[in-house]
Amino acid sequence: MTEPQSSRPRRGRPGYDLESLLSVAVALFNERGYDGTSMEDLARKLGITKSAIYHHVRSKDELLQLAVNRALDGLFAEADRLGEVDGPAIEKLEQLVRASVVVLVERLPFVTLLLRVRGNTKVEKAALARRREFDHRVTDLVSKAAADGDLRPDVDPATSARLLFGMVNSLVEWYRPRGDVDAEALADTVVAVAFDGLRVRKA
Repeated sequence: MTEPQSSRPRRGRPGYDLESLLSVAVALFNERGYDGTSMEDLARKLGITKSAIYHHVRSKDELLQLAVNRALDGLFAEADRLGEVDGPAIEKLEQLVRASVVVLVERLPFVTLLLRVRGNTKVEKAALARRREFDHRVTDLVSKAAADGDLRPDVDPATSARLLFGMVNSLVEWYRPRGDVDAEALADTVVAVAFDGLRVRKA
């Protein structure tokens, strides 16, 4: 039986496979904005024809979907991994924050793009829905940690979750990979500030 065209792997053009195409597209989306970038702009940046791009993907929306899912899949993989972890909610929350920082660093252009979508397209709306689902998971962990007596009970869990991941997400605005601060060191710093604070506790 003949394999359906849609299920066949698409062969890459010389110099550009899907991964390298996606990398350039995400950089351009972050630079110009998704709405402000056309397939013609992308083809010009790559130095190839638009038909060569369509050899890999069907539309600009498909590029966006691949990009935001790269960020979201990384975050959800870390959240799902918590089900295999024994320990109180506060430890799981710390682990999720730490792992999320590492995901952000390793997938910085993709996370940056994810945080800039505004729900103007079907793909963006789906991405925002997944972000809300992730936020709910964080809020649930905060609520459980407060119920365990490990976090302040007088602060709304949803607000705490937003502030916590607001700090994590703010890294896209200033963090640039350099040799002096790696992902693990950055994660240690974020966790220390979030859970221990900056003030030295004097005896």
